[in-house]
Amino acid sequence: MSDSPSHTTPIIVRTLRESNCADCALNPVCLPPAVEDIHLDKLDNIIERNRPLQRGNHLFHERQAFEAVYAVRSGAIKAYTTLPGGEEQVTGFYLPGEIVGLDAINNRQHASSAVALETTAVCTIPFGDLEQLSMEIPGLQHHLFKLMSQEIQSDQQLMVLLSKRTAEERIASLLLSLSARHKRRRLSDANFRLPMSRSDIGNYLGLAVETVSRIFTRFQQMGVLGVVGKEITILNRPQLCLLAEPASELNQASGT
Repeated sequence: MSDSPSHTTPIIVRTLRESNCADCALNPVCLPPAVEDIHLDKLDNIIERNRPLQRGNHLFHERQAFEAVYAVRSGAIKAYTTLPGGEEQVTGFYLPGEIVGLDAINNRQHASSAVALETTAVCTIPFGDLEQLSMEIPGLQHHLFKLMSQEIQSDQQLMVLLSKRTAEERIASLLLSLSARHKRRRLSDANFRLPMSRSDIGNYLGLAVETVSRIFTRFQQMGVLGVVGKEITILNRPQLCLLAEPASELNQASGT
């Protein structure tokens, strides 16, 4: 990766108060509903808003001591582990409004590394302070449990994704997942940008980069997708769903 160990921690800028939880567009995604202003102020006081990470810089490294979780404000983060042979294995992608680092709570060290895929801003939330605050803010602890549950579900979905028989099913499923995540942020679920490279997608899905490129081209030829560089337009969602779950078409045909 392009950064050195001295750049693993974002530089803290505590004085920038023009951005806060109350005004943040991602408030409905990051926070539990109906948080009172007084509690938002307390949350603001523990959150560290950092200078943006540049592409290729790390948020944290694998086996680094766990101190905080991170909310992505803009940009995108790739999580990966390093295999015994030194190869990189991509384990996930994090978009604005999503929390990075929850998998470190148990062992108190990060199970993966996290690197910026593009210029990325995050909110650093010291976990000790967050634990304390969760006892004061109604719904915050439940919200943390919900986020951890989503993390477990994502791991399970990845296992299902990798067990799919065809490369088309894997890529179609990933695109539908990204579409749903954009919709949760109240953005277009039909038009969005892929922050990750074709190589990263292939690594994540267990496919060769040539296969990924070939399938994107095939989806375009079928009229399912519009693709311009990293910009994606879903043109035929029902067909994309059938490509992700072809068995559902057979079940409908058989009446099961």
